[in-house]
Amino acid sequence: MTALKVKMRMNSTQVSYFTLSAYFDTGPIKYIYFTILTFLYILILCANVLLIVIICMNRSLHEPMYLFLCSLFVNELYGSTGLFPFLLLQILSDIHTVSVPFCFLQIYCVHSYVCVQFLNLAVMSYDRYLAICYPLQYNLHMTTKKVTRFIAGTWLFPFLAIGFLVSLSFSLQLCGNIIDKVFCMNYSIVKLACSDTSVNNIYGLIYTVIIIIIPLILILFSYMKILKVCFSGSKQTRQKAVSTCTPHLVSLIIVSFGACFEILQSRFNMSSVPNMLRIFLSLYFLTCPPLFNPVLYGLNLSKIRNIYIRHVL
Repeated sequence: MTALKVKMRMNSTQVSYFTLSAYFDTGPIKYIYFTILTFLYILILCANVLLIVIICMNRSLHEPMYLFLCSLFVNELYGSTGLFPFLLLQILSDIHTVSVPFCFLQIYCVHSYVCVQFLNLAVMSYDRYLAICYPLQYNLHMTTKKVTRFIAGTWLFPFLAIGFLVSLSFSLQLCGNIIDKVFCMNYSIVKLACSDTSVNNIYGLIYTVIIIIIPLILILFSYMKILKVCFSGSKQTRQKAVSTCTPHLVSLIIVSFGACFEILQSRFNMSSVPNMLRIFLSLYFLTCPPLFNPVLYGLNLSKIRNIYIRHVL
């Protein structure tokens, strides 16, 4: 076994670029894809920037819930910018290659985006739990200092955790450079390694538990408590819970579905799934949340909706 690994390392070469094999020749249709994705990217930029400006410029929205929303919208811009410009260039290109440094930069952006997304949703669910279950003590628990710490932790922890994840993958000895995707993901690099990946796999498992499983448990716990209060409370309490929690739950379902499919696709053989469907579902969790979240929150939260109608329309 040791001799085999030594031989594989001897046969490996220093990789300077990766080939993205999921792309295929679409002929003139590629210009239609390019136009559609450009339109979606512009729409994402405009919708998220608009809501960030509305929240920042109106003091009446300088409340914990809206500050967490602002953090969410900034993350949507961050994640979509880590994908769309690269994707648009690849669609028009005849050679679908990406340099090693840029590939790892994209891995860092995409993974940290997902991490921030789940942590942000967990913090938002905790905020709603306090507001609905403990309305009289809400201002004591959710102070300005605590909000600042939550937002800082939501961003700082992913940047450090993903930095370590990327450094582990960057140090691997690779025996290939073909990635069966339309953009770079960490596990696609790990699968190309001919050196030992035990540390990468263990850290990846820990990372998945901390970033996805634990936040989901916290969110479910918060909403179980919220539902309990809603069923035992007044009609006004139920209406308040529905109006503020529905967008959050829909957002959670959207991002969870996309993340779960991406994990399954990375770990299992998905060759039986049509290529176009695989590409669509891979891009789903990086395109749908940034597109739908501004619409969900902008339409359902009356304060944002009223300010938008008064100042923009």
